[in-house]
Amino acid sequence: MKRAERNQAEVTRKGANRIRDGHLWIFKSDMRAVNSDGGAIVTVLDERRKFLGKAFYSDKSEIALRFITRDDVRIDKEFWRTRIAQAARRRTTNNEQRTNAQRLIFSEGDLISSLIVDVYADVFVMQTLSQGTEKLKQTFVEILIEEFAPRAIVERNDVRVRQKEELELTTGILYGEAPEEIVIEQDGIKFYVSPLGGQKTGAFLDQRENRLALRKYAFGKALDCFTFNGGFALNLAQTCDEVTAIDVSEDAIELAKRNAALNRIENLKFEKADVFDRLKDLETAGEKFDTIVLDPPAFAKNRQTIESALRGYKEINLKAFRLLNPNGILATCTCSFHATEDLFLETVLAAASDARRRVQLIEKRAQSSDHPILLGVPETHYLKCLILRALD
Repeated sequence: MKRAERNQAEVTRKGANRIRDGHLWIFKSDMRAVNSDGGAIVTVLDERRKFLGKAFYSDKSEIALRFITRDDVRIDKEFWRTRIAQAARRRTTNNEQRTNAQRLIFSEGDLISSLIVDVYADVFVMQTLSQGTEKLKQTFVEILIEEFAPRAIVERNDVRVRQKEELELTTGILYGEAPEEIVIEQDGIKFYVSPLGGQKTGAFLDQRENRLALRKYAFGKALDCFTFNGGFALNLAQTCDEVTAIDVSEDAIELAKRNAALNRIENLKFEKADVFDRLKDLETAGEKFDTIVLDPPAFAKNRQTIESALRGYKEINLKAFRLLNPNGILATCTCSFHATEDLFLETVLAAASDARRRVQLIEKRAQSSDHPILLGVPETHYLKCLILRALD
């Protein structure tokens, strides 16, 4: 690769067109020249040396450039303060907030690539997922303190994606004093959250609006599969007569039980079991349900595993359709980016066909609106949720 002027990068026509089409990433294979240290902000030029924008540069990752702006402006602390303030305003103006926990910054979705900030009451949890945002970590901490006055800021940089940037995996308190556990509220339901030790940054915030939407349709005898902390199950308990929640993790079941007790919910029971095996057992026993939720972990971690993942999605949806009563409701989800919406719909339809069920699509949903999808960046549309009714 040729050398460019200091803190400057030149990219191929393919790379430039990718940015002009709305994406924020350029891969290493589309770099023509670069002269910079990893983590720096570089000026990016196309193959005709026309200004394309400014971006974080990584000398380790396959994602070599993460675009910050298409404008030739100064990138300093005030620039980032404005970006963060804009993200915060969008949350307060666009959402009916019935929660004290939300995603404040969703990386590419908020034009701050590789930065995540979640808010749990007065504790902020941050992830800096590239060399660029890692280098600016202290700047982001200062801005969050100055703009929002949080009780504490925690980093949850223990995610594997940082290894692609050759960054250390680490967890700790960056500011203030963070409690081991926080109680948050989502749409009238309370949950325990451990910002230093829970899943993701402490909880799964991206399903909140889907859980609330499902309350409109859920009824009767319900089954929640892959319950984790009981997020769907506790919502189902608001409108269903009885709810059974299943998870293979003993820790998850214990947390879900504590959340149920916290809310004094009694029409809910938990089972520690492998979901695939348990669905088979329930079918053999002739059990039937009026409402079923399938919210599994990501089966497809990369393109190489998509075929096996789709087989897994088909299997659990087939079993669920066989367990549903006529006019029963199925909420089925995938958080695998590589399982596109069309592929997921095809897979669920194939499962319904094999189960000899005719199915209505009631709602087609994505992640909660505080995890905005940026058009042109399909990676930001990772969560798909279908609310279905089995007619017969």
